[in-house]
Amino acid sequence: MSKLIEELPEGFRMTELGPLPVDWEVVRLGEVAKTIKGRKPQQLSEDLKEEFIPYLTAEYFRTKNVSKFVSKDVKNFIKVNEDDIVFIWDGSNAGDVFTGLSGALASTMIKIDPEGNINKKFLYYYLKTKFLLFNTKTTGSTIPHVNKNLFYNLPVSLPPLPEQQKIASILSTVQNAKEKTEAVINAAKDLKRSMMKHLFTYGPVSPQDAENVPLKETEIGMVPEEWEVSTFEEISKIITDYVANGSFASLKENVEYKNEENYAILLRLLDYSNHFKGPFVYITESAYNFLSKTKLKVNDIILSNVGARLGTVFRVPDLNKPMSLGPNAVLIQTKFSDDFYYYYLSSDYGQKAIWSIATKTAQPKFNKTDLRNLKVPLPPFSEQQKIASILSTIDQKIETEENVKKALEDLFKTLLHNLMTAKIRVNHLEVET
Repeated sequence: MSKLIEELPEGFRMTELGPLPVDWEVVRLGEVAKTIKGRKPQQLSEDLKEEFIPYLTAEYFRTKNVSKFVSKDVKNFIKVNEDDIVFIWDGSNAGDVFTGLSGALASTMIKIDPEGNINKKFLYYYLKTKFLLFNTKTTGSTIPHVNKNLFYNLPVSLPPLPEQQKIASILSTVQNAKEKTEAVINAAKDLKRSMMKHLFTYGPVSPQDAENVPLKETEIGMVPEEWEVSTFEEISKIITDYVANGSFASLKENVEYKNEENYAILLRLLDYSNHFKGPFVYITESAYNFLSKTKLKVNDIILSNVGARLGTVFRVPDLNKPMSLGPNAVLIQTKFSDDFYYYYLSSDYGQKAIWSIATKTAQPKFNKTDLRNLKVPLPPFSEQQKIASILSTIDQKIETEENVKKALEDLFKTLLHNLMTAKIRVNHLEVET
């Protein structure tokens, strides 16, 4: 212990939270904050009226989508303002913390009011570092609750107030930049949806010229007169799936899934959901050769055809290994522009068409025959390329902003940890608070 103390940086002391500056305190959360439990009002409405405010559920804080409202005339609800700290006490997300919304607080959450010499924003950010601690040490067998003893006795590293304010200001700056980037991403996604509707109705013309495009009514809706309507079978080179490689018995005999890295990746919808970061399922070279009908190339179109994620469409990424298609999806290669038909399947028009051939069962699905008979637009090839190019440009913008957002998220996490543990000091910096 004496050796550890000798190795402490100048101006630091050892505490229960590790080395901290000598001018930092360690206090209990219950000493610096009071809590108020939310409560469910006697009357809730699904309609927004003039004198109504949002009912703040955990879902509302996560999605910003409000589903219920409370009249200001109703008594005994807990009012929350935008700068208040809201903490989820009950449920699977117990321990999560929010700020930035106003309304009536739900009964599964508490409002935290700092007391004494502690900055509200600083406390909010400090609690964000403790989500896993609270969430993994809940009490209750059916509905998890935050451990009350753990919460009120949580040790809090507390810098002098000016340093708290600087820490909060720096973190808020990064957080605000992330939120602005999210707004750009959402705007670009809205533009993409709008452009898809325009392009698949009028073709690659400007909105100003759309009224001059002659349209015709077809089985798939209004399209430019010069476009044809075809079937997926007619415009495709390949429409196939995992079970096209053989019977269930032969697949079981010749294909063994492996968790350890092997010759090829068996690409699944789960890999798309995980952003192709793994863990992957692998197959041997002999299994890969047996699955000859579903060998994948980079940028092939994959369409999910079973379950709740039916209709999910994505392109095969470059994973620097041979790849084969897994179950519950269809591989599509077209005779024309794969980019165009990828975007069409992703559009509202394509999704509506796909779901029109799905079974109306608890486990919806469609088969290859249904897909082959599906009606699709067939514009001139040059127009397919132009439409794909326009939408690809928007996608590139979205991808660029997503990378910026990811970088800001990583920066925020790093700063949050280092500032709260005094690994980075800002006490001598000139920071606008």
